[in-house]
Amino acid sequence: MDTASLERSFTIRASEGFLEVLSAPVVAAVARAAPQVQLRFVPKPDKEAGPLREGLIDLEIGLHGTSAPEIRTRFLFRDRFVGVVRTGHPLLAVGEVTPERYAACRHVAASREGETGEAVDTALGRLGLGRRIAVAVPGYPDAMRIARQSDLVALVPRSCLGNGLLGDPTVTSGLEGLGLPVPAPEFLISAMWHPRLDADPAHRWLRETVVTVCREAYPG
Repeated sequence: MDTASLERSFTIRASEGFLEVLSAPVVAAVARAAPQVQLRFVPKPDKEAGPLREGLIDLEIGLHGTSAPEIRTRFLFRDRFVGVVRTGHPLLAVGEVTPERYAACRHVAASREGETGEAVDTALGRLGLGRRIAVAVPGYPDAMRIARQSDLVALVPRSCLGNGLLGDPTVTSGLEGLGLPVPAPEFLISAMWHPRLDADPAHRWLRETVVTVCREAYPG
């Protein structure tokens, strides 16, 4: 397929976190190979497969949580939760970040934490501890912005702290990541699409482009 002459529009559904750190590298890779292709990113409010089935979106990026068995998936990268605080935060000042010190802080929570975030709370609960949620926000970029300008601690996927392809250092400027003092399970980020697009050469090229960018950004 001659991608240089390809004229096509693709709709990609992804979270704010993905858009913050990976949309620009994906756009750049697509533009280099297929300058006439148009990408349209739309919000990912849930994991429902309806938009994929109905052809409203061409590709979805995120946790594979849909209940639709026919949806195709392709692994992109592994992720896990980390803590994020402002540079100079008291939590970083002295000694080890223990479960007690972590839980004693006030926290900002993103509604997208979902089941994986609950695993962190469950681990703290086994120790008789719990996060004190002072602020709740819709997405991880919102949580990071608040953490940057306060003493609140955010819980975000490690991928939100950037990658080697991210050309904008302001995303993580003034922030420090820290390992959680309790076990945090890994989770897999995948690309998802409807099987009717399996054999579509243009869509296959788009999938491979997204896979290449993501694995270059987060190898291993």
